[in-house]
Amino acid sequence: MALQLLPSPLQRDPISNISSIDLSPLKPTQKPFYLSTHPSLSSSSCSLSDLSFSSSLSPLPLQFPTKSLKPNSPFLRFPINAVAVNPQELPRSSPKRLLKELEERKKTVIPKKKIPPKRYILKPPLDDQRLTARFLNSPQLSLKAFPLLSSCLPSNRLNNADKQWIDEYLLEAKQALGYPLEPSEELGDDNPAKQFDTLLYLAFQHPSGDRTNARHVRSGHSRLWFLGQYVLELAFAEFFLQRYPRESPASIRERVFGFIGKRNLTRWIKAASLQNLIFPYDDIDRMLRKEREPPVKSVFWAIFGAIYLCFGMPEVYRVLFEAFGMDPKDESCQPRQRRQLEDVDYVSVEFEERQLSWQDVASYKLCYLHPSKYKFEHPRFCFERLEYVGQKIQDLVMAERLLMKHLDAPGRWIQERHRRLLMNKFCGRYLRDLKLHPFIVYGESVLDAYEHNRRLRNPATTAVNQALHGLSYVVYGKPDVRRLMFEIFDFEQVQPKPV
Repeated sequence: MALQLLPSPLQRDPISNISSIDLSPLKPTQKPFYLSTHPSLSSSSCSLSDLSFSSSLSPLPLQFPTKSLKPNSPFLRFPINAVAVNPQELPRSSPKRLLKELEERKKTVIPKKKIPPKRYILKPPLDDQRLTARFLNSPQLSLKAFPLLSSCLPSNRLNNADKQWIDEYLLEAKQALGYPLEPSEELGDDNPAKQFDTLLYLAFQHPSGDRTNARHVRSGHSRLWFLGQYVLELAFAEFFLQRYPRESPASIRERVFGFIGKRNLTRWIKAASLQNLIFPYDDIDRMLRKEREPPVKSVFWAIFGAIYLCFGMPEVYRVLFEAFGMDPKDESCQPRQRRQLEDVDYVSVEFEERQLSWQDVASYKLCYLHPSKYKFEHPRFCFERLEYVGQKIQDLVMAERLLMKHLDAPGRWIQERHRRLLMNKFCGRYLRDLKLHPFIVYGESVLDAYEHNRRLRNPATTAVNQALHGLSYVVYGKPDVRRLMFEIFDFEQVQPKPV
């Protein structure tokens, strides 16, 4: 039988009371307090059931006479336990108590693990028959005569939502760019401009738009801007090399950046009145730079990717300087002043009395002449200018190759693949594998350093490789660059093959 201690209003914690109990033996002349407070306890007829402690008593330390008690005392036969009983506590079998416990458990529920988005969940691969049917029915394999154009078409046919955007906004886009308003589908099958309406629609579907949830739209737009960035780089490289034959590639790069840098693209988009097609619900002037520059850049690149596929490089120049109104003499696009050296050739007599032209640079083969050798006897920027244009045509040819090779890949994946294939350490090793590096002519002062220092050797052999591509492009055209890259140097290998 347990002794129940009712908690007082001043001290509700019975455990702390138990810890404060003094178990030291009482003195012989001292009576226990439980005999002095209740007179009935002094009689021999007292029982344990008559013991009770009122809550009005002040909390005093309990003292038990452990030495004065006899072995046969009833206090030793029945152990005394102090149990805290909450008067409001319900029995264990009470349904209300079970409901309260359930409510408390619901409050402390372990958080569930986050389920990954659906786009990261692996799906079972398609079988060969369904995969073949998907590619054969795709518009990307519809044009046999134009494989590059076909690879940039959407993977699925346009649906009603796509056609609704075309009906509402495409005429405005074509009018701003200076194209006829008739549908391009009326043209013949042998004309690549027949697909211009579809590609121009994809060009305006930037990642922040409404239609990018559709996979064929998102992938088609990313593939267009991936191609368009290299089209613009090559177009401006050719234009400025011919317009300024005495400038170094460093000055030309600054001019190009002044035109198509991401900070200046908003200016050209507003000049062509295309900002309402990119941001139909927002004011472009009130937007933050980090919100407006990425969509404007992707749309600008994608537009010229579509124009290049349908009309070629001459139409790219027309849209740049007529529709967007770019002026090469604009003050914001001028390079910083540099010390200009005299551009005179002391070796070839035919260049003494006339200015060096672009055609002369193309026919004057100095691709293996490093700038450290004959720096003042030969045309100052011949090697560097060929290297510059060779780098741009190399980027464009590799981009076209990857687009035709990976039909189902988005633009960002192809861009990463493009960057890894054209790393400088690989391009230089491709040239050295063919044993062409001994033909490089260095200056005597740097000959030993370039032959034995890997950090200097890799950029030098890469520059020579790009200069060879530049010479091949300006003399024989882009098909010969493809022959050098994929038949001679084998640029599609990540690591060079052993010789």
